[in-house]
Formats: sequence, C-alpha cells, structure tokens
Amino acid sequence: MSVKIAATAVVDPRAQLEPGVQIGHFCVIGPAVRIGRGTVVANHVTLCGNTTIGENNRIFPGAVIGAEPQDLSYKGTDTRVEIGDGNIIREYVTINRASEKEAGLTRLGDRNFLMSHVHLGHDVIVGDRVTMANNVMVGGHVHIGNDITIAGGVGINQFSSIGSMSFISAMSKILHDVPPFMVVDGIPARPRCVNTIGLKRNGYNEEDVRILQTAFRLMYKHMIGVEATREQLLSAGPIRPVLRQLFDFMDESCSGRHGRGRDQRRKQAA
Repeated sequence: MSVKIAATAVVDPRAQLEPGVQIGHFCVIGPAVRIGRGTVVANHVTLCGNTTIGENNRIFPGAVIGAEPQDLSYKGTDTRVEIGDGNIIREYVTINRASEKEAGLTRLGDRNFLMSHVHLGHDVIVGDRVTMANNVMVGGHVHIGNDITIAGGVGINQFSSIGSMSFISAMSKILHDVPPFMVVDGIPARPRCVNTIGLKRNGYNEEDVRILQTAFRLMYKHMIGVEATREQLLSAGPIRPVLRQLFDFMDESCSGRHGRGRDQRRKQAA
C-alpha cells in the first residue's frame, strides 16, 4: 500500500508515514510526526511537534494534534503526544503536547472516540475504549481510565482522575476524582448511582453489580464513610476484585488535594 498525499498538503520530508497513510487537502504535517499504517488524515488537519500516531486511526477536518501546551511556564522542551491504534478523532479536536512538569507525555490509547471540539490538555493520559461527546474539556494532568463515557459539554478540572467503567452525564462540572463504576452528574458533579448498564455490557456479573450497589448505598446514601464501608464489605467476604479496585481508587483520591489524588501540589510546596 502506498502513501497518498493530496497535492495541496504540506508534509515535511522528515515526517515518517507508513504504508496506507492518507493525507487530505490543506493538511500541515511537521518534521517530527510519525503516522502508522492505515491512518487516514482528512483535510485541514495540523499535526505538529513530537507526535506519534498509531495504526488505523481516522482524523477528521480541523483537528490540531501536538501543539504547544497551554501553560505559561512551558519553556520549549521537546515533549510528546502519543496516539494509539483505531481511534476516531472528529472535527476540531485539539490534543496538546505535554508540559515539563511530569513525564513529558500526553497520551491517547486505543479505540477511543473523540467527538467534535473535544480538548485534551497537556499531560493528559487517556486509556482505551473511551467515548467523549462534543465539547468535552479536559484540563491538564488529568488521567482517564478505560471503558468510560463522558457526555457532551463536560468540564474536567486539572489533576482529576476518572475511574474505569464510569459515566459522566452531560454538562457536569468535574472538580474531584470520579470513582470507577459510578454514574456522576451535577455542578459540581457527584456520584448518583452505579453504572449498571455499562457493567452488564462489559461482561460484569450480577454479583459484581450487587456488591457495588451496596457500596454506593453505604458511602453515598447512608454516608458512613469509606473506611466503615470497606470494613463492612471486606469482612463479609468473599472479596470481589471490583471492590478492591473501588477502594484502592478511593484511597488514592483521599491522599491528594480537594479530592484529587494526583493533585499533590500543596505537599510538594511544603
């Protein structure tokens, strides 16, 4: 399979394009860009910076991937963007390369669906099979797990973590970590129920759903707290992996600032 480049595209000769790549009209591809086999880049797309894109992705018109982070402290270090395989990146999505404050990497995993005008800020890490609807805004340093749905117009505060198998309702304001397996909603958002539909669609059994619903009632309805919920459920046995995952996430969230486990800025300053 040959590489197909439209006559009006501007592709730096140092860019690395694997067989089957298609570049549409009026695209701009920078010198440090690498694009994997079978990826299709539509018209008016800008790929810049140290950006690696995997195989069989579809990138729609107007997307900008690899631009400098929107961080006034950035000093021009050669930080990176990595995109995995099989992603759909719709119109006018922006994915900024990393700042110099963490590992120097912004990453999008495999088989994700980013609808139009989604923004991924610097140092954001996204797992696999995540759907983000139109106008989702993800602040810097956010970590997002696997198998998550984020509905339209959601804003996610920097340093937040979004647990796997969660669902964020439209127009929600995420100021704190979102626990795995939960549906959250509101301004600011808070857990409303267990994501039972998502769990069943992804092969979790009835016992997993039941024990998570019990944990939700104890923590968010009866308000007995994480430690009391942990003691009550783990002492009853057997200990199901979903509970371990939930409580490990909650422990991490409680270790940080304002309910964001990754936000350690106060401790670093001290």
